Amino acid sequence: MLALFSGLDLKLAVTLFLSLGFVLTFEFINGFHDTANAVATVIYTQSMKPRLAVFASGVCNFLGVLSGGLAVAYAIVHLLPVDLLVSVNTAHGMSMVFALLAAAILWNLGTWYLGLPASSSHTLIGAILGVGLANALVNHTPLSQGINWAKAIDVGMSLLLSPIVGFVLSGIIVVLLRRYRGRSNMHKTPYQRQQVEGRKHPPFWTRFMLILSAMGVSFAHGSNDGQKGVGLIMLVLIGIVPANYVLNMDSNPYQIERTRDAALHLQQFYAEHNPALQVLLAKSNHSVTHGCNPLVTAKTADDLNQALLNGNDYHNLSPEQRWDVRTRLLCLDDAAKLASQLPHLSDGDKRNLQALRSDLTQTTEYAPAWVIMSVALALGVGTMIGWRRVVKTVGEGIGKKDMTYAQGMAAQITAAISIGLASLFGMPVSTTHVLSSGVAGSMVADKSGLQFGTIRAILLAWLFTLPVSMALSAGLYYLASLWIG
Repeated sequence: MLALFSGLDLKLAVTLFLSLGFVLTFEFINGFHDTANAVATVIYTQSMKPRLAVFASGVCNFLGVLSGGLAVAYAIVHLLPVDLLVSVNTAHGMSMVFALLAAAILWNLGTWYLGLPASSSHTLIGAILGVGLANALVNHTPLSQGINWAKAIDVGMSLLLSPIVGFVLSGIIVVLLRRYRGRSNMHKTPYQRQQVEGRKHPPFWTRFMLILSAMGVSFAHGSNDGQKGVGLIMLVLIGIVPANYVLNMDSNPYQIERTRDAALHLQQFYAEHNPALQVLLAKSNHSVTHGCNPLVTAKTADDLNQALLNGNDYHNLSPEQRWDVRTRLLCLDDAAKLASQLPHLSDGDKRNLQALRSDLTQTTEYAPAWVIMSVALALGVGTMIGWRRVVKTVGEGIGKKDMTYAQGMAAQITAAISIGLASLFGMPVSTTHVLSSGVAGSMVADKSGLQFGTIRAILLAWLFTLPVSMALSAGLYYLASLWIG
């Protein structure tokens, strides 16, 4: 890790150090901000003692980051075109990084202090969108160039749909449990069980499922939210020291050769399907991203092969050539994504295009081991702090009646499955939104009713998180730009 500071002048080294510190601070706050959502039900139902639950949740968050992959991380990286950070001067680029991280941290701390289960994911994404738009306005460039709008729409849809899925799926689970285990102790609240049977813990198998699902939520949270921290660090590294991080400098000759072969195969595919692609482009009004047009894929592939003539080692390329290689690889990945939308493609062609996309991005979508480990530690340690404020809101504030064991189990199972699948498919979702919606869905399905005062407060936090974080990050960046001049 310390090697990344070698060769940097003092100012740039300090900037890089502070940027990494901001990202890890965000992940630390994310840990204790979202921990309560992961352990709220297991603590509230007295299935685990609070300290043990939080510690176990921290460990599961840590493991989730380590095994989560990078699909969500690069959804974050590609949300803000990283060439913005490289094309502007270092001071403005770092102002963007500091503005988006400061905005995310401030809003997270504010909602945590008020005990509101607001979304760290919405906060981060809003902050990224805010600096992208502000940068476009400050530099008098089209707003379409400040944000990768196609990626922003994909991310927005996943954030919008995931709470609906959580609400519905959790409600279905409660209905099924009522139908087949209607008289079971799992439908009692901790208070009811203690008053009637003198026991504060749930029945053994119910307790087992509550603990298992809570740890599943923690693991899924780590795999999804941890990747966002990984993506932020890669965004910082690519923006500040692009020569060393725009490509995976540790790529072996076999990986680079596969990348070159994928470009050639995609070139052949485009040549065979050019008329159909022309029609598709005309219908879809496909935007040009990464500075290239999908219809010039043949030239992009030729330029890539020309850049790699020096051999299968990225160290042989100059910093400018490395950036060009990265840009062309991203262009080809966009071209393969567009080609997969062609009508009447066979399943074999679709699988081949997906394999080509994987080969094209394997040396650009990566993260050093120290990045993943740092984020895992920050999120895991943060998870062990500050859980109390939100637990009571989730356990008692959403429904008119206290939460039953079955309701807690339904909400947690829903959250673990939903977030785990989202991580698998590279979709950033909000643990807070999915779990809180799951609790609300379980209450409605059980006819417990909802406390609309709390629901209104949560909804307002959800509603204002995105625009407030956008405005806050945009304002901070604008003020920094005025100061820098």
